[in-house]
Amino acid sequence: MLRYKADIRTLAFVLFYFLFTTISWWFFDQMNGWTIGVIVGGLCISSFLCAVVVHNAIHVPIFKSRKMNAIFQIILTLTYGHSVSVFVAGHNLSHHKNLASLKDIARTSKMRFRWNFLNQLLFFFWTIPSVLRTESSWSKKMLKEHPKWFSQYLLELAILYGVKIGLLFANFEAALLLIFLPHFYAQWGIVGTNYWQHDGCDMSHPYNHSRNFTSPLLNFFFLNNGFHGLHHNDPTLHWSLLPEVYKKEYRPHLHPNLDRHSLASYVWESCIYPGKRKDFMGAEVVLPDGLENKDESWVSSTDLGGHKQDLGAIG
Repeated sequence: MLRYKADIRTLAFVLFYFLFTTISWWFFDQMNGWTIGVIVGGLCISSFLCAVVVHNAIHVPIFKSRKMNAIFQIILTLTYGHSVSVFVAGHNLSHHKNLASLKDIARTSKMRFRWNFLNQLLFFFWTIPSVLRTESSWSKKMLKEHPKWFSQYLLELAILYGVKIGLLFANFEAALLLIFLPHFYAQWGIVGTNYWQHDGCDMSHPYNHSRNFTSPLLNFFFLNNGFHGLHHNDPTLHWSLLPEVYKKEYRPHLHPNLDRHSLASYVWESCIYPGKRKDFMGAEVVLPDGLENKDESWVSSTDLGGHKQDLGAIG
């Protein structure tokens, strides 16, 4: 059923999320505060890893069957708390097709805090208005031009909110801590990755537009999303193939400063100490004035005929 055997790991991550959440829910009323805190932290990480799966699945659906991929998108929607289908608008079509331009709703130039920690921390919140506007206009367009996609989108949302509202009535506190909070963290985290992946890079360069992290441990759990520059250059390349292609075809053309081993060390130096916003050459990042909140619309001009591969399971 799988297009790539490596996606057994994908399915294992998703299954683990549901098992972890179910067991935590079952024993919630018997746990003390410290135990709940540890469990919630683990669920946040598990939900975020599922958000990484969401990202991969909308680029390269994992099953051979379109129906199976559509069902899997519903399952994934329940792991990170929002419609998987609509992820394609803000990510595949806005961010990938228009990297760092005014059509990219997740461009890092929107952030203007002097302390770089705040730029990373608040990036998700700063982009929310753009994300909601894009989702609204995109869904209206799809209602008219691609009813099957719109039906999938509505089905994902209906099942998601039906389940979440039901869980709130069943156990309000457990639902907030075990479901809503991890989902929020996953969404905050997956949007926030754009910041450390692209800020201070050369968006006009064919290779130096993204920061890459090569730690084997990181990439085992993040499904090779550390090789982000190659992913941008070939978003339909399956995640399991990224390391080999990166080593042979991408890294030789990449500036060494954008080929990093540890994500943790980069986040520490860029956001904590010294916490200064620098480009990949070590110079202060220079931002254009007056354009940080001026998105340029791309939805109405997008021809769906040329973007079927970007629409996830229904593409």
